[in-house]
Amino acid sequence: MKKKIFLVVLLVIFIILAMNTVMSQSSKLEVGDTIPSFTLKNQLGVEINIDTFRGKKAMVIYFYPKDDTPGCTKEACKFRDEFEAFTDLDVEVIGISADNVTSHLKFAKKYRLPFTLLSDTKNKVRKLFGVPKSMLGLIPGRVTYVINRDGIIIHIFNSQFGAEKHIKEALTKLRE
Repeated sequence: MKKKIFLVVLLVIFIILAMNTVMSQSSKLEVGDTIPSFTLKNQLGVEINIDTFRGKKAMVIYFYPKDDTPGCTKEACKFRDEFEAFTDLDVEVIGISADNVTSHLKFAKKYRLPFTLLSDTKNKVRKLFGVPKSMLGLIPGRVTYVINRDGIIIHIFNSQFGAEKHIKEALTKLRE
């Protein structure tokens, strides 16, 4: 009897998580959409309004789960290692996670990250973009958006476990 109750509870939890994942994906941004306006604090505590780049620079905005974790560190360091390729293309690289400003500053200093990290502690911007969660809704998703100078999304790459592939995808699309 206890086994049946456990299985029913487990099934209900699975259904709730699956529904949350589907619901969060229903309002996600797509290629061709204009990115929404938003303001978040960077690793230095300075408020950055994304509209300051619109009309001036192309952007790569990448959402990642958490500072200083293995996959996120690989991804950030690969963006660091290829940073000159992005600057040569006049592209602003911006990483966003729910970590706070202090965590971002520590992460940026530890790995000498030359680009902006924005703190989305309430996941408002993640929700604006409709970034899906992965692993049955348990882990914040890893999604990269390539955005032209006008603020239009020209490419989206979603891969939780291909952290370093995000950089290759972004550079390939920007060079087209």
